[in-house]
Amino acid sequence: MIIKLSKRLQQIADWVPMNSRLADIGSDHALLPTYLAKEKRIVKAIAGEVNPGPFDAAVRQVKGSRLESMIEVRRGDGLAVVQAGEVDCITIAGMGGGLIVSILQAGVDKLSGVQRLVLQPNVGEDLVRQWLRDEQWLLKAEHILEEDGKIYEVLLAERPVDGWNADEFVQADKAMYASRQLACGFVLDEQWLLKLGPYLSEEVVSDVFIAKWQHEVNKQERILSTMAKSDAEETAERREQFVAYKSELEELIACWQKGKQ
Repeated sequence: MIIKLSKRLQQIADWVPMNSRLADIGSDHALLPTYLAKEKRIVKAIAGEVNPGPFDAAVRQVKGSRLESMIEVRRGDGLAVVQAGEVDCITIAGMGGGLIVSILQAGVDKLSGVQRLVLQPNVGEDLVRQWLRDEQWLLKAEHILEEDGKIYEVLLAERPVDGWNADEFVQADKAMYASRQLACGFVLDEQWLLKLGPYLSEEVVSDVFIAKWQHEVNKQERILSTMAKSDAEETAERREQFVAYKSELEELIACWQKGKQ
């Protein structure tokens, strides 16, 4: 049985190191670990799934691929399916950034020995980046892609097994999120870099990246249109914040587009 991954899952697979011991949390049909096992990229995998339907589908996938000796499907919530020291790479994909953070935080004691996290939040990417900073996981790479009309970001973070020298981590983290000025004069400060991504928001950005933030501008326009129907004082104050945010985004998009000319 040939496993063909979506572009999104393929990007995640490409960032799983060779000979990994993998935990794929929220594995759904266990396509990712099955593909990696067939490609001989991993030595073992745990496919974790909390919902009965996807859990049963994952079991069928693994059995149908005759990979029971390499992939164990476990039912449980988040990292509850993993024992400390059991894996060295964890993938979590296809859910909100807030939920990914909750899963990681609830199972933080299970991250002992884990060297790499590959995370694909559907929304709330800034929440994931902030958690990585707080827990001293260094963001090493970011990728953005569009598939079936949806835009996805994939984040790769690493931490040596023996832990960081605190000063080294702080220095690397500060450099990554240091304010930078674009050619048009717009300054990306720490909060903007958390929202946009320090790697994705380089001087020359991709068309997909620009499209993502144009969608955000359109979303702000819809919100402002709804707010215009209310004359409450609190709504007026919030409206000013949304207007300012939308204006800055439009300035940024114009800046990126000019940089691509």
